[in-house]
Amino acid sequence: MPTLDLTAGDFEKTVLENDIVLVDFWASWCGPCRSFAPTYEKASQSHSDVVFGKVDTEAEQALAAAASITSIPTLMAFREGVLVFSQPGALPAPALEQVIGAVRGLDMDEVRSQIAAQSGQGAGDPPSTQG
Repeated sequence: MPTLDLTAGDFEKTVLENDIVLVDFWASWCGPCRSFAPTYEKASQSHSDVVFGKVDTEAEQALAAAASITSIPTLMAFREGVLVFSQPGALPAPALEQVIGAVRGLDMDEVRSQIAAQSGQGAGDPPSTQG
């Protein structure tokens, strides 16, 4: 499956409606982005069960800001709508394959339980007020 050009208008829908979504945040002027592109494209052809998306950070500045992108390329992986991986830098093909395998192998019930545990113990939570 070829990579999809994602925009602010279809990003959330794509992430929520597919089991595994990888997103490459890139820009045309970025040398490492250009060198990572063929690796990413080749992986997209080998993994038909994974949606491979690309976000042009120049055209989609608000989306890049919302995703807290500070360095490109940045690769994000979503599984069942949950961000499970985010790392800046161009990955070599074996590392990209390792990420895909790790995302496939996640126990999402365990991931959701860890997220719930982390959000329930936030030190920054506002103090409760009692009547």
